[in-house]
Amino acid sequence: MTSPTALYPVAEIRNIELTAMAALPPGTLMQKAGSAAARLAASLIPEPRRAASVLVLVGPGNNGGDALEVAHLLAQAGMEVVALLCVPGATHSPDAQQAMERARQSAVQFGDPVVATVKQSEWSLVVDGLFGIGLARPITGELRMVVEAVNGLACPVLALDVPSGLDADTGNIVGEGGIAVYASHTITFIADKPGLHTLYGRDYAGEVHVADLDIEHSHVPGSHIHLNSIAAFSAFLRPRAHNSHKGSFGDVIIIGGAHGMSGAPILAARAAAKCGAGRVFAAFLDEPPAYDSMQPELMCRAASEMDLSSSTLVAGPGLGTSREAHDMLAKALHSRQQLVLDADALNLVATEPGLQQILSQREAPSLMTPHPLEAARLLQVSTKEIQADRLSAARLLALQFNATVILKGSGSIIAKADGEIMINPTGNPALATAGTGDVLAGICGALLAQHFPAWNAALAACWLHGEAADILVSEGIGPIGMTAGELIPCVRTILNQLVGQHTRPH
Repeated sequence: MTSPTALYPVAEIRNIELTAMAALPPGTLMQKAGSAAARLAASLIPEPRRAASVLVLVGPGNNGGDALEVAHLLAQAGMEVVALLCVPGATHSPDAQQAMERARQSAVQFGDPVVATVKQSEWSLVVDGLFGIGLARPITGELRMVVEAVNGLACPVLALDVPSGLDADTGNIVGEGGIAVYASHTITFIADKPGLHTLYGRDYAGEVHVADLDIEHSHVPGSHIHLNSIAAFSAFLRPRAHNSHKGSFGDVIIIGGAHGMSGAPILAARAAAKCGAGRVFAAFLDEPPAYDSMQPELMCRAASEMDLSSSTLVAGPGLGTSREAHDMLAKALHSRQQLVLDADALNLVATEPGLQQILSQREAPSLMTPHPLEAARLLQVSTKEIQADRLSAARLLALQFNATVILKGSGSIIAKADGEIMINPTGNPALATAGTGDVLAGICGALLAQHFPAWNAALAACWLHGEAADILVSEGIGPIGMTAGELIPCVRTILNQLVGQHTRPH
C-alpha cells in the first residue's frame, strides 16, 4: 500500500506496474482496477441502482480494458450499461481482449453512433475510459466531439486513472489546443499522480480516489513528491508555555511600501501579527504612516532606519523596483537572518545577477514565493514554459537559488533544493485576488520567527492560507469578492485549533 500522500510520475507508475504484473497471473491488475472502479461507480449512482443507465466510454489500450471490466460488472449488478467503442479497430492487449469477451458475454449493450449516443439519453453516470496516462497527442476529430458532449452532460462523470486529455505528470491539457474530460470523480490506479492536483488537475479530476490494486509494498519505491498535509508540519505546532513573553516568538520586519503601495506591507504585517509573531515592524520605503488604525500593534518605520540584524525579514510586498528598493533588498540579502522573498523582491533578483549570486550563497534560510510570471523572470523563460511543468520549474528555482520555493497557483508547488516536492491541496479561486500573496508572505515570516524550519514554514503557511479560503467559501464569503484581509483572522483561528490538538509546550 502506498502512502496516502505519495505522488508518482507516469514513468515510475509504469515501472511499478511492470514489476507487479511479472509476479501475478495475467489480467489480475486489470480485474482489480475494474472491480475498484465499479464499486466507486455504483456508489455515485442514487438508488434505485437497477434503474440506472450508465454510459461507458471505451478507448484503446489498458484504459479501455479497465472500462470494459467496469461495464460488465455494472451490468452484472443489474444496471443498464451502454459501452461505446470510441476507437473502432483499436488493438487491445491480451488482458483488454479478455475484458472485451467478458463484456460481450454480459448484458452490456454496445452503442453506435458514438456522439449521438452520448447526447441521446439521460445518463445516471458516465465512465471515462477513453485515454489513460499514456496519451501524448491532443484529442481531435470525432473523439473531441465525444469529450465536448460528455462535458455538456449534467450527470456525474467517473474518470479511470486520469481524465482523458489531462497530463498525469503536469496537470496540463495534452497538446496545443487540446481538450479534456471534466470528471466529477477520478479513480486513479496503483498510486496517486501529481497532475491530478496542480494546474488544470483540480478542475478536471474532481474528487480523487486511489486504488492501489493490492500491489506488494516491495514493488513500490519511496516517492519524492507528496501532497501537503497537516502531518508534514505538525511537529512544530507547539502550545505556548505560560512562562513566555513577546521575545519568545520572534520579531518580523516587513520591507516594502514604496509610494502608492503601502497596503501590501500592511497586509503582510497584519498576517504576521495574527499568526503569532511577538513583534511586527512594517518598514516603508515611502514616508511611513504614524500607525495602522486597524492594527495599532504594528510598528510603522522608515525602512532606511531599520536594523535588520536580529529579526526575521519579509522583503517585497509593495517594494517597487527603484534604486532605493534595490539597495534595501541587497541589505536584507546580506543579513544573516532568515528571509522571505516575495513580489518585487523577486523581480529585482530576476534582473540583477549580483543579487542572484548573494541569494544563492546565503547561509541563513531563504524562502521564495513566486507566482508563475515571477518564476518565469527568475528562470529567464516564458510563463508558458513554467506552467508546462510546474514541478520541474519549482525544483529548478529551489536548486538555483538555494531556497525553499512556493510556486503559487492552483495546487501550489513547494520545493526545496534537494528535489523534494509537496503539492498543496487546499485553496480555491477566492485566492485569485490582489493581496493574498502578501498575506501568505506574512504567514511565512511569522512561522519562521516562531522557529519553524523554512521547509515546514512553507508547508504550514500554504496549507493554512488555502484552508482559510476553503472555510470562508464554505461560509458564503467567496469565492467571488473575498478579499485578502478576510483570510487573516480565519488563518489565526485554524492555527490555534491545530496547536490546541497538542498538549505539551516546548
